[in-house]
Amino acid sequence: MIHEMKIFSGRANVELAQKVADYVGLPLGRISLGRFPDGEISVKIEEDVRGRDIFIVQPTCPPVNENLMELLIMIDSFKRASAARITAVIPYFGYARQDRKDEGRVPITAKLVANLITRAGADRVLAMDLHAPQLQGFFDIPVDHLYAAPVLDAYFLSLGIPLEDIVVVSPDEGSIKRTLLHVPVFGGKLAIVDKRRSGNSTSAAHLIGESVKGKVALLFDDMISTGSSISTAAHMVKNAGAAKVYLAATHAVFCGPAVERLAAAPAEEIVVTDTIPLDSKRVLPNLKVLTVSELLGEAVKRIHRHESVSKLFKSYR
Repeated sequence: MIHEMKIFSGRANVELAQKVADYVGLPLGRISLGRFPDGEISVKIEEDVRGRDIFIVQPTCPPVNENLMELLIMIDSFKRASAARITAVIPYFGYARQDRKDEGRVPITAKLVANLITRAGADRVLAMDLHAPQLQGFFDIPVDHLYAAPVLDAYFLSLGIPLEDIVVVSPDEGSIKRTLLHVPVFGGKLAIVDKRRSGNSTSAAHLIGESVKGKVALLFDDMISTGSSISTAAHMVKNAGAAKVYLAATHAVFCGPAVERLAAAPAEEIVVTDTIPLDSKRVLPNLKVLTVSELLGEAVKRIHRHESVSKLFKSYR
């Protein structure tokens, strides 16, 4: 049985939620989100949701604790309002980097957050480009994992760069598997930046694989946080003789000195998606923001109709 669908948004990225709703052909659901005098988050659903198939769009981007708590309270509200099914649509999943105990006496926060979302009452999670794909296993409910690769690749193909001139570059060894999604689309040439990390800083040591001399280098990553890794990689690729360098990432976290580092990077364009909203302080002249709303909207429609989501990425398997 397919129940009536409704899409609601938290306050983390209302613009993206509206675009998703527009793609699906529905208005955003009516909900009041505010604060009590002591700062606690207040939620009131302003329409009947009993027996409905509910989708809540809320990335847990900075301020991550505020947005996460709001998501949890919204899930609880819909659960108590007798929604038939609740899907948490989390375009950017915060706390994803704390996914293992790499030293003593540290938490696995990604698992904790997965537990919180599940215990709050979510029946399903829809996420995009998780920092570590194994995070899907942290949930005891179904997780649909989307990739922004089709959106990013379509944009670069639209630039009309001859495929024989393109080399796809992984900014570090940890991003190789993710970068490999793009390689067949752009002619099959791959280079890898061998990175050395010391504390919060990184330095590129070697460039492995295809030569980038005289080529157009496309660097892909899942997120740009402080900008250290991808900007360091960009400088190395340019110094190795690349004619042009493009940087691409799904999530524009842009924290700390990211904007300054990216401004100094030798990049023609920095291409990101709208999983995280960007304010005026985090916008650069060569920044291109693509929307993933159609990809999310199509996934929402398929989940609602109990259809395959993985077929959206058949050419990327």
